[in-house]
Amino acid sequence: MYKLEPGTGAANLAGDVLEVGGRIAAPPSVDMIQHAFADELNHQRGLQHAMGLVDMAHAIAEIAGGVLPRDEGRELMAALLALHAHPEQLELDAAQGDLYTNRESWLLARTPAARWLGVGRARREATTTALHLVVCERVRALMHALLQAGNQIVDTASQQRHALMADYTYLQAGQPTTLGHYLLGFAGPILRDLERARAFHERYNRSPAGCGSTNGSRLAPDRHRMADLLGFDGVVMHARDAMWQADGPVEGLAIVVAALVNLDRLAEDLMIFNTQEFGLIELGDALTRSSKIMPQKKNPYALAWIRSAANQCIGIQASLAASGRTPSGQMDNRLLAYGELPRALNLATGAAQLMRASLGTLTFRAEQGERTLQTSFVLATDVAELLVLHLGLDPRSAHRVVGSLARGLHDAGRAARSLSAADLEQALLDVTGQALAIDESWLGQATDPRAAIASRLGLGGAADAPMQAMFESIRQSLADMTAWVTAAQQASARAQDNLLRWAHDFAREA
Repeated sequence: MYKLEPGTGAANLAGDVLEVGGRIAAPPSVDMIQHAFADELNHQRGLQHAMGLVDMAHAIAEIAGGVLPRDEGRELMAALLALHAHPEQLELDAAQGDLYTNRESWLLARTPAARWLGVGRARREATTTALHLVVCERVRALMHALLQAGNQIVDTASQQRHALMADYTYLQAGQPTTLGHYLLGFAGPILRDLERARAFHERYNRSPAGCGSTNGSRLAPDRHRMADLLGFDGVVMHARDAMWQADGPVEGLAIVVAALVNLDRLAEDLMIFNTQEFGLIELGDALTRSSKIMPQKKNPYALAWIRSAANQCIGIQASLAASGRTPSGQMDNRLLAYGELPRALNLATGAAQLMRASLGTLTFRAEQGERTLQTSFVLATDVAELLVLHLGLDPRSAHRVVGSLARGLHDAGRAARSLSAADLEQALLDVTGQALAIDESWLGQATDPRAAIASRLGLGGAADAPMQAMFESIRQSLADMTAWVTAAQQASARAQDNLLRWAHDFAREA
């Protein structure tokens, strides 16, 4: 808690902060402080830096509008800058209320000019505006991390574009593919996550400042000036909507959850591929953790943490959605959002960073990938398709023939590589009643994984030409999004630098 400094007259101002002596006659109870105030303050701790910027922009706009006298404005600005430069001096105390009133208390202890801090605005206007700034900053950080993960996916996929493995559905070998083609399938989801994040940023990077709680104020500053000072792209037009919207945090969490689910799907696969039973990959030691009781263990902790982050944020999303289900104009809509939305964005950012690092250390065991192709009948679809192409069988009959053949190989405990023309001729006879000769040359093609992959020439396939087209397209999309994130970050930093420069210049005026 701050200590009142002698000679400031601050002791006479304490009632302003504690809201005692006006409509409220008694100070808050211990229960109110320990539970309600403490919980709210805890969620707002991460808004301190942004609220400092909001307070300075508010003072600047009110001075420019002739509402805040210049002398008091100069004193207030000097105190705001001091708090901004040394935020650790503010010891947050739930007995002082929320973050806004803690800051106000600190300022009042240093200058009576702090009485002008709340001119023309509600405390929640300051907090809401700070939340918008923090969330947009965290969205840009998430996008940067997703871009790094996306580029790592492309790089690793390019390095492994010819590494043979089985593709899995229902955790069963389905068709031949390459590790490169498999991994590249996760670039599209990241690009969609980036597009969603950009669209959300464009909607949320709007200023609620100057809304005056519901319907403006005679003393409210120029809203467009406030938006420019803080680096927003514009304002939330309707004053009441600016103050009390509940859908923004819900949408923000939806983007976080979508991104984490996409990252988790890859993490879950890699955890399975990393097991001794699959043996396809090995995660680098720096992304693992040992067991304290089982010395042979090398647990893929980074991948498991991504799953944990997804689980947490799914729960947070449900909580935020529930908190929005109130009559409009309720503080419930944001009490949780103040802390949990930025925290969820941080979790997703960390998950993307861990995925990038995991892929960067990943070792692929090519011999195991090829062994699975030899022992499992992953080329069954190719055999069925060549029966259609070479013998004119209808697709349904071809499917039944190869299905019968697969069952026979399984029941006999035979590996797929032992398949012969005679086996296929017998299956044709058993299922269709037709005695058809099988050409060994095209059967060899049908059971060659590399030939099968080379035949996937359609858009999105694993052959070289479609893979190269996808690499080029995805890299360009990632580059375009990188340019947008960089420009957005630079615009925000430029606005904040200008705001602080103006505040310092004004505070030093004679």
